[in-house]
Amino acid sequence: MPSEERLQRYADLALRVGLNLQEGQPLVLSGSAESRPLLRALARGAYRLGARAVVVDLHDPVLGRIGLEEVREAYLDEVPDWFVQARVRAVDAGAALLSLTDEDPFLLRGVDPARLARRMQAAARVRRPYLERVGAHKVNWLALGAATPAWARAVFPEPEPEEATERLWEAIFATVRLDRPDPEAAWRDHVAGLEARAAALNRARFAALIFEGPGTELRVGLAERHVWKSAVAKAQNGVRFVPNLPTEEVFTAPDPERVEGVVTCTRPLNIGGTLVEGLRVTFAGGRAVELEAARGLEAVRAVLETDAAARRLGEVALVETPNPVFDTGRLFLNTLYDENASSHLAFGRAYPDTLGLTEGDDAALTAAGGNASTVHLDWMIGSPEVDVWGERADGTRVPLLERGRWVDAAR
Repeated sequence: MPSEERLQRYADLALRVGLNLQEGQPLVLSGSAESRPLLRALARGAYRLGARAVVVDLHDPVLGRIGLEEVREAYLDEVPDWFVQARVRAVDAGAALLSLTDEDPFLLRGVDPARLARRMQAAARVRRPYLERVGAHKVNWLALGAATPAWARAVFPEPEPEEATERLWEAIFATVRLDRPDPEAAWRDHVAGLEARAAALNRARFAALIFEGPGTELRVGLAERHVWKSAVAKAQNGVRFVPNLPTEEVFTAPDPERVEGVVTCTRPLNIGGTLVEGLRVTFAGGRAVELEAARGLEAVRAVLETDAAARRLGEVALVETPNPVFDTGRLFLNTLYDENASSHLAFGRAYPDTLGLTEGDDAALTAAGGNASTVHLDWMIGSPEVDVWGERADGTRVPLLERGRWVDAAR
């Protein structure tokens, strides 16, 4: 475990740079029991910043697996909504949200995939009112990593458990620039760079993106009303915040009907404890029509069967490699980190703000030309071997990423 002082520095960076917690604002913290030291540091830091109240949702992920395995078949599709209603009330009351991502990546390995898919679909339906509010940035929120022994063993299987946990903490700290002399200044510079990149892409108004690399020849049409976003979001309460620490991406909304070609996933993907490797997807008319994988294909298919829109794209993100996440040389088995290691796509739901919206219901997304689904599954397609072009309406191409690097940064 890091020293109390270092853990507090991490917590303060998250609260100030990521969440941008406001004086007098309530805060809802969520994390597993194993993350109590970080939760305490976050609570201490929040009160020092003037939080009105800090409410902690402490949970045990193993209980979720027990439910999946033991609940009777007749109740498998029933997920009580009262826990979601509490979160909805908190958001509507203006509370900031900070959720720790700290779970064992392989916790659900061995669970019947059919039961897992049914429970995931039921949970997605129940959570929709809450997720729509979060996706529309009704309040400032943050996803933040916390090293736990089970997660550390998955990422660093070689050393003893205690050493593995320490190494995971060090990797997490590196990804958020905590090792810099002035982490907050480093983040101000980094965020400004990403905002400038998004602004340049918005001025360019490309009609499509072209990805080329080993096993990849893909054209992703962009929604007519697409808006490029970066690290910073603005909540409906007026607060500017950075919803993910780490973050290296600029991202926008594809046209869900204008995606053509084949693309190969460049990093393994963890879905509910199943490691998906060698994923290769063929698109026609915007829909994933062929799926191949060396391992874990059924897990992908289960997600894509959630609803009619799940086989279409809701996000395309450009990420320069190398970067602090990529430089760790590790697969984190956690989307918060792995999606920031390289450019990526997402099956399913579009983010409202990438279509110029402040609300995220299905009707609004569809009317704006985005994809409306109950799922959002990120998968990585970028690497130092992948080139990306922006394509204008007249068919001319402008190089954007060359061998993984922004062209103007590489030359």
